[in-house]
Amino acid sequence: MERYFGFDLGDAESAVSVLKKDGSEPKVLKIRDSGSVITAYARLDNQELVIGEGACYHPRAVERRLRFKSRFLTDPESETDLQRFAGGVLGELYLDGNLIRGEDCCFYVGCPAGWSKADRERYRRIFERLGYPPVRIISESRAALVSACQSRYLQVGYDILSNPVLVVDIGSSTTDFAYISKGREVELQTAGEGRLGGGLLDEMLLDMCVAETPEEQEIRRVFAESDPWRSYCEFAARRLKEKYFSDEAYWQDEPCRQTIRITQGRPLSLTLSMDRDKAERLLDGPSPLLMGRSFHEVFADSLRQTREHLSGEIPSLLFMTGGVSRLKAVSDWCAEVYPESVVITGNEPEYSVSKGLAWTGSIDEEMRAFRQDIENLRDSSVVEKIVAANLEDLYKKAADSLIEPMLREAALPVITRWRDGQIRTLADVDEQMQKEITAWLRSDAAKEYLVKPVTAWLKPVSYALEEHTVPICLKHKVPYRALSLSSYLSVSDIDLKIDAKDVFAVEEATWMLDTVISVIVGLLCGGGGITLIASGFAGIAAGAVLSLLILFIGKNKMQDALLRANIPGPVRKLLPVSYFESRLGKISEEVRDKFYQSLEQDKNDEISDRLVREISAQIESCLVKMAEVVEIPLG
Repeated sequence: MERYFGFDLGDAESAVSVLKKDGSEPKVLKIRDSGSVITAYARLDNQELVIGEGACYHPRAVERRLRFKSRFLTDPESETDLQRFAGGVLGELYLDGNLIRGEDCCFYVGCPAGWSKADRERYRRIFERLGYPPVRIISESRAALVSACQSRYLQVGYDILSNPVLVVDIGSSTTDFAYISKGREVELQTAGEGRLGGGLLDEMLLDMCVAETPEEQEIRRVFAESDPWRSYCEFAARRLKEKYFSDEAYWQDEPCRQTIRITQGRPLSLTLSMDRDKAERLLDGPSPLLMGRSFHEVFADSLRQTREHLSGEIPSLLFMTGGVSRLKAVSDWCAEVYPESVVITGNEPEYSVSKGLAWTGSIDEEMRAFRQDIENLRDSSVVEKIVAANLEDLYKKAADSLIEPMLREAALPVITRWRDGQIRTLADVDEQMQKEITAWLRSDAAKEYLVKPVTAWLKPVSYALEEHTVPICLKHKVPYRALSLSSYLSVSDIDLKIDAKDVFAVEEATWMLDTVISVIVGLLCGGGGITLIASGFAGIAAGAVLSLLILFIGKNKMQDALLRANIPGPVRKLLPVSYFESRLGKISEEVRDKFYQSLEQDKNDEISDRLVREISAQIESCLVKMAEVVEIPLG
């Protein structure tokens, strides 16, 4: 893409910004000589379509529409209004040369964070039908935060990827909330549901002023009959409200008013005015538009709901944008609900969303290139070589973690059963132990013992891998820890995890199983069981049995005969359980040493290669998933 357009189609005002591929700052485009254009259109008596501020007071208007975006989810006719206005903007862009037909560009259009995927897709199709270049719909609150971070407006030192942020976007029709955690937008149950904004204040002010005029009934009749006149007066009330709140101190001693002459039928005069009393009534007085509640009350309740439904930590930063966010009272309300948070108001709220949308387009392009580089890394043999180089260490760590619990939990119960007479001969012990150890190695208990050593093993693997991922992150301006497996493995609240239990596929490494089993069985039943019967202090009592066997069948045949002998229970009982426990403790180190020796002598290259492939595939899959959730390098 050569250029990225950001279109903030607001309920009250709209703006379009454009960012060149190699540009550092989006440029706000003028539409009808205004950077911030009123979201309004008028159809004249000759069917000509006029958009912007001129549509609000054009004398030949036979149809006039304002504030139609707020009705998009509830009024099917608003789709037609949106299409007409967006079509007018597209025509102005082509007419002024700000958009060239056939150029390689795209549009990022904002919407409230609370809109569903279906709502966003229906909204996108409006622009598609009009012939816009490729369009993507993005959360307006997220775009505002992107704009603040990219323009370095946020205070130096605030790490957006490590600290949670609540974005409060107070628009004309809605107060929109977005929770940003670790650079990603997390769904909020109340997002987009605060159906109040600057437009309500406009309506409330107009209603107050109409109620004060002697010609109230006649003016209300005109409004009911003529939508163009009502829209025009509401627009005038908006401008007066903005004028007053932009410098409240000045207007304490100066009159802030405007008189409108309504010429439909008998000429009528409507005086719009703002003062301290009206300002207080607008913010804290009950309003029928809010079912008898005040703007302050509804806003604070919505804000409290976000706190109740947060899926993560309390935000350390509360970032406000939108025209109403400039009111000091609103900052105070936010501080009351979130006393732990730093409250910041965005700079140039009328342009922050459109600029953020344009930046998001550029970032998306960068992210596509970033993810392609990750795919290229995945397709290479880098990960496999790193895993193969560290595989022997994995086997050793696995053996260190498994041998003692294997002896204790699998081997000892078998020997105890022989001692208690449940297993007839030592030959049967050999067979039962192989079955029990094989089953234990495949159990969840054995896999749990592997979690810590495998995770520890992955650490140096991840450090070696970062030699390849860090340059990719630096190239695309992505924080390197976004692809850091070492950090990733230690974070408990990340959804995507490498499952250490499955990385070490015990059932596939058959050579390892056979080796471990043969070593353990050989040591426990070494010499056909003589080690168990004749070793240690407790074996002295069984010495008579061995002497008789030697006399009757000879020394050379004694081993085979003893394996098959059903040794009497009282003789077996001469060996206490504590003897076996002590014996297992003594041989565990020898089992470990013989296992290490078998690594060099008996390991199967085919199984090792398969294990390398399986572990590498899981690491590569994890890298791709981690890359997919990297949305924005906000800082």
